[in-house]
Amino acid sequence: MADDLLPAIPPNFSPGNRQLITDYYVPKNVVDEAVAFKFKVFNRLNARKITFKNVSFEHSVFDGCYLRSCVFDSCNFTGCRFIGSNLHQSSFPGSRFDYATFERCQIDSDILMAWTPAEENLKMRFARSLRMNFQQIGDARAVNEAITLELHATARHLLESWRSEDEFHRKKYPGLRRVRQFLAWVEFWVLHFVWGNGESVPALLRTIAIAMVLIAVYDANALKGSATILDYWESLKDAPAIFLGTLSRPFHTTTAASMIVAARLVALSLLTALLVKRFGRR
Repeated sequence: MADDLLPAIPPNFSPGNRQLITDYYVPKNVVDEAVAFKFKVFNRLNARKITFKNVSFEHSVFDGCYLRSCVFDSCNFTGCRFIGSNLHQSSFPGSRFDYATFERCQIDSDILMAWTPAEENLKMRFARSLRMNFQQIGDARAVNEAITLELHATARHLLESWRSEDEFHRKKYPGLRRVRQFLAWVEFWVLHFVWGNGESVPALLRTIAIAMVLIAVYDANALKGSATILDYWESLKDAPAIFLGTLSRPFHTTTAASMIVAARLVALSLLTALLVKRFGRR
């Protein structure tokens, strides 16, 4: 289609202020630069063992850049986007990463622990972006670290979204939306207790153990009506076999037997999904 046939740009739009910088390198340290590195699109920018101190990179894009073993001291990466860049062995003491995203970047996982945003909702999205980045480059250990941080930040964010009285949360979640956030927090907490939201084998084994204790309590009382400690102990020893379906109990009601079968199917399904999810990253 010829350009003169394209629809006119609406008058509401104005030209952007991004500047494209391609195939440059940084030869020396950069200190106290608040303007020159903002709103840029850096293509194949190179820097090695360079220190950037008090430099603002706000809303810049790093595409295919090689920034290895650099120190970004107290830099501002708000709204930045990192694509296919090498940041291996670079450190970011005191830097801000609010709303920053990462795709296919080589970056050390210690960024998750040392330089995350302070706000829980921003920390949650920061960890999520890095989790997807680590999955793209096949770093399974870093993926697990990112998921741990993301789950912790999600739990804190959901809790504060309905309990906190600060202005930000009350304006964002007024009225029924506050109730919805409470229900979302309850759902998150229950799933976290049952199987660590799909990330914890010990949590799932604990849930199965609790199910066996409940089966033992029901089995002992269903057999004799008023169970003794010895009856509970004998039922507890039989609980694993009852749970797995290798020992039948004719005196169990149909409802109880059905609930035990359902619990067994759900537990085995969750265990299979959890193992596939964790080992599938390798």
